[in-house]
Amino acid sequence: MSVHLWLRAETKPMEERTALPPAHAKQLLQAGFQITVEHCPQRIFDIESYREIGCEIRTAHSWQSDAPADTIILGLKEFTEQETFPLSHRHIQFAHAYKEQQGWKNVLGRFTRGNGTLYDIEFLVDENQRRVAAFGYWAGYSGCAVAIMTWIAKQRGETLGALSSFPSREALIKSLKSDLINVSGKPNIIIIGARGRCGSGALDLARALDIAVTPWDATDTAKGGPFEEILQHNIFVNCVFVQQMIPPFITREMLAKKTGSLQVICDVSCDPFGDYNPLPIYQQCTHFDNPSIILDNSAEVSLVAIDHLPSLLPKESSEDFCNQLMPTLKTLGDIDNGVWGRAKQTFIDKVALI
Repeated sequence: MSVHLWLRAETKPMEERTALPPAHAKQLLQAGFQITVEHCPQRIFDIESYREIGCEIRTAHSWQSDAPADTIILGLKEFTEQETFPLSHRHIQFAHAYKEQQGWKNVLGRFTRGNGTLYDIEFLVDENQRRVAAFGYWAGYSGCAVAIMTWIAKQRGETLGALSSFPSREALIKSLKSDLINVSGKPNIIIIGARGRCGSGALDLARALDIAVTPWDATDTAKGGPFEEILQHNIFVNCVFVQQMIPPFITREMLAKKTGSLQVICDVSCDPFGDYNPLPIYQQCTHFDNPSIILDNSAEVSLVAIDHLPSLLPKESSEDFCNQLMPTLKTLGDIDNGVWGRAKQTFIDKVALI
């Protein structure tokens, strides 16, 4: 029996990315998959591009009532908190629940109540426990871009307004170069986690703009935070994926001194509700319609903490992500083994903690 993969509509505002672009859907169709795609007005790829290659087209959210029990539901971002009905299918998506983030028991409880299974994309790993697909590069690239936009706005005495996506990285770089010309000088940036996927994206963006960067990796943070060096830079971009308790990189007490050159912090990792957050200086994410906030009791330091930064470049980030994911998607016919088997066991282990 062929695998039936159902690409659902996204519900998160300005989430234009998709886990399955048309070109990749075509590959799966050719491999014998059955593909259903829901209408999703905000998806970067037009629905007709899916129809033309032979995908079945359905209305948004119709999987909830129409998808057969053995269908695998493919999405990207987590469901909204307002949705509480039990989940009975097998779901591939980011859930943001395995590190015991706020509301994690409710998220996983929906699967246990419906006897469904979560294959969390963040925890799809190979035999060496390395992730098989990630948006990290584009998160770092976009995060550094938004941090620079925020800095430019501050030089003008303004607050960065609502953002919309860019059609390509070239368009983004062109826009940033144009804006930098109209302010005095350029910022200097410290990137922590510069050698990882996320950090390399941030580094590439800064270098494309000829901006001075201090790249830090594990050897630089080995002594343990907090790090006064952060305050010597105009922009701090955090690209570290933390899976254990570590000393904070920066603290509210440091910011309260109101010294140094720091004007913008971008927390690309964006995990304010988890116990492992190395930036315990904020309690809420920001959004594309309001990209930055001023941190309390600081020298007017702006914070960018958007949890789906790659949406700034939805086409390129979606295509790159699915290029990474495709070899694993093609093994869905053997879902009880390999990457999928490990992901299911992780789900079982996490559910046992509820």
